[in-house]
Formats: sequence, C-alpha cells, structure tokens
Amino acid sequence: MASPHSHEWRAVCDKFNTAQNLSEVESRKDPENDPFRSKYKARELLREIYCTLKNFDVGENESVNDEADQRPTEQPVDGGMEEGFGRGHCGDSPAGSRAAKLGAVEYYLGVNHVETEELSAGEEHLMNCMTLLEKCCISPENVSLFIQVRNQLGILWAGRDEIEKAQGFLETAEAMYIRYMKEDGQPPMDLTEFFVAEEEALPQQERTKRFEMAYTHTLYYLAQVYKNLEQYEKAGGYCHSTLQRQLKFNQFIPLEWAINAATLSQYYITKTLYMEGRHCLSAASVIADLAGEVPSEASAQESEAEAEKRDQLRQKRAEIARCWIKYCLNLLQDAKKLLEDNIGELDMDRQAELRATRLQEEEEKERGRKSAVLFGSSDTFDSICGLEEKVSCVFPVDFEEARCIFLVGQTYVNQAKEYFEMDGHVTDHIEILQDHSALFKALAFFEEDLERRCKMHKRRVDMMEPICKDLNAQYYLLVCRQLQFELAETYYEMMDLKLAVANKQNDLDAHTVKKFNHLCSSSTKFYQMFLDSVRSPEGKWPEKLEDEVLRPALVAKFRVARLHSRLISSSKTVQLENLNRALECYNFVVQYCKDNPEAKSAVETELELSEEMVSLLPLKINRIQANLASCN
Repeated sequence: MASPHSHEWRAVCDKFNTAQNLSEVESRKDPENDPFRSKYKARELLREIYCTLKNFDVGENESVNDEADQRPTEQPVDGGMEEGFGRGHCGDSPAGSRAAKLGAVEYYLGVNHVETEELSAGEEHLMNCMTLLEKCCISPENVSLFIQVRNQLGILWAGRDEIEKAQGFLETAEAMYIRYMKEDGQPPMDLTEFFVAEEEALPQQERTKRFEMAYTHTLYYLAQVYKNLEQYEKAGGYCHSTLQRQLKFNQFIPLEWAINAATLSQYYITKTLYMEGRHCLSAASVIADLAGEVPSEASAQESEAEAEKRDQLRQKRAEIARCWIKYCLNLLQDAKKLLEDNIGELDMDRQAELRATRLQEEEEKERGRKSAVLFGSSDTFDSICGLEEKVSCVFPVDFEEARCIFLVGQTYVNQAKEYFEMDGHVTDHIEILQDHSALFKALAFFEEDLERRCKMHKRRVDMMEPICKDLNAQYYLLVCRQLQFELAETYYEMMDLKLAVANKQNDLDAHTVKKFNHLCSSSTKFYQMFLDSVRSPEGKWPEKLEDEVLRPALVAKFRVARLHSRLISSSKTVQLENLNRALECYNFVVQYCKDNPEAKSAVETELELSEEMVSLLPLKINRIQANLASCN
C-alpha cells in the first residue's frame, strides 16, 4: 500500500474528502429536477478511489492479482454470532489494512446507491464489503466497519419487509459490539479515518462517541425489527436502551427524543408497568423543555421560522400531555378492574386486601428498579424524579387516592386542549374530551356517595352533549356514534343511581319522579339517535348489522326496552304504551339473533334477559289491559 506520506496517498485522501463533502453537504443544495447530482459525482470519485487502491502494492510477497484480492464470487450469509473473531488478517497488518480500506469504499458505494434508490446495486456493494472483511479478524482498526455495514444491510432488508434477514445482520452487529467491548474495549478507528493522514486522526473521545452512536443505531433498528416480529417486550427493552444511550452520549434531538419516550410509556402502560411508564413520561416532559420556550404569537406573526417553531413545540408538548392523560386514565381503570365486584361496585374485601399487599409489592418493585435502565444525566435526573413524585404509580384503593390521579390527568387535559382546539383539530379535541369523560367515570367508581357520583356523570354529559349536537354526522359519523352511545350510557348510569337513591326513600315525590323520567327519556333519545344512524338514508333497518355496530346496536335496543319499562306514570294507558314499546324492542333482539345465530355470542346476557322478558311482559300487559277494560 502506498505510504501515508506519499503524494499518491494524499491524492486519495483529498478525493475521499471531496466525495464526503458532495454526499453530505452539496447534495442538500441539489435542484428538485436533479436531486442526486452531487451523489452521482461522489460515486464516481469513490469508484476512482477503489481502482487506485486495487493497484497499490500490498507488500513484498503479495500481488494485486492474488486470489484473496478478487471481488467475491460467493456472498456471506449473516447471523452467526462468532464471525470475525480470532481469524484472518490482523487489522493493523498490510493485508488487513488493505482489505478494510477496500471494504470501506464498498460500504460508501453501497450507501450511495441506497440513497439514490438503487437498492440492488447498494446491496451488492455492501455484501462485497462483508466478503472483504471476512479475510480479517475484528480489531480496533475495523470493528466500526464490521458493525456499520450490518446496520445498513439490516435497514435495507427491513425496507424490503424481509424482517428475519434484517434481524440476522443486526443481531450479529450487536454480538460483535458486545464481544469487542469485552475483549478489547479501546476506542476504535472511525470509517472516515481510513482516508486521513496520521496527524489528522480523531481524538479518542470522538472515536468513542462515533462508535457508540453506531451501536445505538444497531439497538434502534433492532427495536423496530422486534416490533415488526410482534416481539413487543423485546422491542420495548431495546427502545428503552436506545433512548438511555442517546441521553448518555448526548446524541438526541429534544422533541424527537421526548415523543419517542412518551410513545414507549404507552407500551409500559399496556403491560401495567406504571412505574416504568411514569418514568418515561417524566423524562419526556423534562427533555421536551430543553427544546426551549414557545415563541409568542407576536414573534410567530413576524417570522415564518418562529411560527413553525411555535407550532411544533406546542404540538409535541400537547402530544406528551395526551400520553399523560392515558397514563392517569389507565391507572384508574386498571384499579377499578381489581376492586369491582360482579355488579361493578367497589368490593370492600378486595379493597382491604389490596391495601394490605400493596406496600410490600411496591417495595419489591423499587428494589428491582434500581437495577433497571433509568433515564437522565446529572443535569436532568433530579428534574425527572421531581416530576415523578407529583403522581402515583400504584393502584389507588380509595376516593382520595383516585382523586389525586384524576386531578393530574385533568391538568394535562387542559394542556392538551390548548393546542388541539375544536377549530382545526375536531377529531383530536373530541378524543381528549372523551378521555376527560372517562376520567370522571373512573373516579366516580371510587365515590361512595351516590348523589356526588351522579354529579360526576352530569359533568360528563355537560362536556359531551353540546359537541354531539353541533357535530355534522355526514362528515363525522363514527365520532357522532361514539358520542351518542356514551351519552346514552351516561344518562342510563345516572338513571340507575337515581333509582338506587329513590329505593332508600319511603315515598317518591313529584320532583324525583320527574327527574328519573327525564334521565330515562334522555338515555332513550341518544340510544335512538345511535340506532337511527345505522339505518339507510331511506330509513330502513339493515338485514344484517356490520360487525363494528352489531353489539352496540343490539345493546342499545335492549336498553331502550328496559328504559321504556322503567318510566314511571300514574296513567295505566301510558304504562301500557311504554310496556308495548319495551316488548317490541325485546322482540327485536330475540328475532335478530334467531335470524342471525352468529350474533348470539355478542349479546349472550342481553339475549337471555330479552327472551325472559318476551315471556313475562305479555302477562303484565294483559293484566293492565284487563284492568283498563274493567274500569271502562
């Protein structure tokens, strides 16, 4: 190989630097009608470098025509974990150095072709790099190249939906990093250092930073691979490690990192790992603040850049707020599942049991957490811990504990709504309102006072009903159906609560009866609106309900029947009308399931009760009719 101080070698280095500048700097200025102009120029320079390197002498006893230097005829298959260790040329030997330099050029040619959307050619060059490296044992001179070529092949095969092939390359890259750090560990050469003079070599700290960044990319790509393979637990672990390393080595963009951490929290929440989910969200909020203050409206009007920054900061922070809402909501809902009895009320025995076992379980979790991967540098760790302390990560067992979680969730609801306003973000705004309603519903479970519980449901009605009335069903049919059904359910629940309160009274006064009937009628109205949305434009009921509305529609019919039968009236004629309407709805549920047997499994309980009422109600109707006839 030519001497590092020779004129020929200096020309190669200059040409490489020019190619790098074309690829990374000049390419950003290329016109839209010729987007790859600079990359094509860089490619030609890389080809010239490759030819020059091929013609350099290897050493006294080696020839450029030696079989070891020829382009590969067979390409290696990756996936073995021990590849490249302890065999082949030493990295600092003339043959090892030459193979690595040729491999580096093949690597850059491969990346160049991939970036210009020539994937097959890119794959060929990257595999050529792999084959050249097979001649070498892993060393500080070439380990970065060993890992980064596999990263690129992992990306390439993942892009082709060949996930298992991508997995093989990336897992091998991971194994190589772990083995190298265990057996050697010194900061390795960077790929760019193959073509610089000795005096221009990177300092050790920069070498470490670049090498660790390459490995961080390996972990990031593996997280995506495992996600695509539906190995979600593994994907979550790799995503967590990636985020932690990005903070440790200061290789992150604050808003991007924060959104990724907030997204990871949602995975932990689905696994009921609330301590980990809270940690991710606290870190997301703290790191998002590193992106700076939100520009004022005045400055946004004066500068397009400031306007874009303002919108991006407000949007990302609102998205993180929405993740906090989901955290609080799921924590309350999961606690409710643990504490409710078979009729949906608070089970006192379970409450006492959970209270007794909770402290011991949390102490064990805290001990385990000390060995877990935590986020934060010395600058941010205290802030993250401080934010964590503001909200619990344990299941609440009583109203006061539930209320504390509810209030945190409600604070983030208000934050999220500041950006996701009804004007311009209709769907997002309504989803936030629905989450706010669900927070009230979850909190109401813990409230023992029935009147106060009823007032919480009234808050839900007050926030949703105006939206439901104003929304155009032609454009937002699915959202309208969701709101209609939820409003119907909420009024239905309020009706049940009022009935429970009334049952404790000896006599029902006129006001209580009026209120009870109003709740029944309101619930019926919104159930009927939902059912009407299922009809055709001509008002006809479909012969067969679509899967997504099958259960809701039959449940709505069943509940409308119950509501009609529960209306209170002193008039026998009105009672008769209500019972006939109830019977009609019960009959509908029974007949539909008879005509469509596959629907039975969707409404087993409702069907059983409907069949029972179809038998009993006619007897009650006949008695009232007989009573009316005798009075006449």
